[in-house]
Amino acid sequence: MIPDRIEAATFLIAAAATEGEVTVHGARPDHMHAVLDKLKDAGVKIDRKGLTLCVRNGGRLKPVDVTTLPYAGFPTDVQAQMMVLMALTPALGIITERVFESRFMHVAELARLGADIAIEGPSAIVKGGRPLSGAPVMASDLRASAALVIAGLAAKGTTHVARIYHLDRGYEKIDHKLCGLGARIQRVDQE
Repeated sequence: MIPDRIEAATFLIAAAATEGEVTVHGARPDHMHAVLDKLKDAGVKIDRKGLTLCVRNGGRLKPVDVTTLPYAGFPTDVQAQMMVLMALTPALGIITERVFESRFMHVAELARLGADIAIEGPSAIVKGGRPLSGAPVMASDLRASAALVIAGLAAKGTTHVARIYHLDRGYEKIDHKLCGLGARIQRVDQE
């Protein structure tokens, strides 16, 4: 089985969004050119050694425009996570969804955290640079839930992400993995 390029991209973006550092072993950079190129364009420092990718705090982030496309283009399954990074990046970025219609359900939830994003047709206009603040949010799908977790990690205060069963469909023990990287995250019953 090949490594999951979406999970690898999620961890790389999480590190960049939280100004952290992460090393992903066993990745397939040759399957991730579009994501790696956009992250580098955004000012994320990425070191590559074979099948290992390392993101380090590269300093000041820059806005980028992203258009999702079928493989080998920028994956629609990384669009929500990239939107979080752009929400934290000063200036204006545009994310255009060309694979699925109406795949911006996470925008309203990101707005609850303080993100300034407007939808215009197939594009999300992200006015970045505003700090995010913790809030209760609800996941609408698998990748939206990953984006909300990343946003919560980058936000000041506590963020509660409801309906995380979406998250568990695509990420095995993501909470444990993130804790292992230094995140303060815990799974709680909704009762």
